[in-house]
Amino acid sequence: MNNDILQETMVEQKVTYTLEIHGKFIIIENVPARVCLETGERFFLPETVEQLQKMIWEDRKPIRVIETPVFEFA
Repeated sequence: MNNDILQETMVEQKVTYTLEIHGKFIIIENVPARVCLETGERFFLPETVEQLQKMIWEDRKPIRVIETPVFEFA
């Protein structure tokens, strides 16, 4: 039996959320999340997810646009 005490490894951070929709990449900066220090896994509150979805589907004008190089793994 393991009696080790599990320590909280989650911290509140602002992260960059990225996704691809219909061949377009969307980047949303400064999204609040709880991040696991051991794995880097990110957890979002349901309210945050709802706001992300609303921002994405409303087709808002971005604050800036960036150009991204694309490479094929060969």
